[in-house]
Amino acid sequence: MSEKYKAIDPELPYFVTFSIIEWMPLFRSSVYADIVVNSIRYCMDNKGLELFAYCIMPTHLHMIIRAVGKGPGPVMRDLKKFTSSEIIRVLKYDTENLNMIEAFKKAASDIRRNKYLKVWQDGYHPEMIYSNKFFFQKLNYIHMNPVKAGIVELPEDYYYSSARNYAELSAPLEIIIQSIELETL
Repeated sequence: MSEKYKAIDPELPYFVTFSIIEWMPLFRSSVYADIVVNSIRYCMDNKGLELFAYCIMPTHLHMIIRAVGKGPGPVMRDLKKFTSSEIIRVLKYDTENLNMIEAFKKAASDIRRNKYLKVWQDGYHPEMIYSNKFFFQKLNYIHMNPVKAGIVELPEDYYYSSARNYAELSAPLEIIIQSIELETL
């Protein structure tokens, strides 16, 4: 992993991104997006994950998170591992997405850990949130992602985005609304 993408301060929030192998549009289906939502919720309830922002796009997801005392690494590893298992379990019965199984098999054949299928690209590209300004730049980037992709006209119209939380609409995940200076910065 390059120096640019290392989580070095476990007390600070991080902007993280992870993507599906070959940028397959797996999360167009709410079945798979909900697997990610439930896994994030589990990590929030049981692994100390704090969620400030998120957006589950068809091919990838962005979040601003903090895992105090641990840093994001262990939580992101567990999140990716669990979601991979659940996605594969459901995908095996999804006849409309058999092409994804083949792509995941091919990706797994290139690694030595004796895995049958690989869902996620390597890494999670953590970028430390070092200032309030940077936090809001990343927050805007996350929320504008579905607008720039042409999926919705307004950020809060995208169901799998914390833009809904900030607009005080119902959303699949609870977040920590950040409207003041970050205490640790």
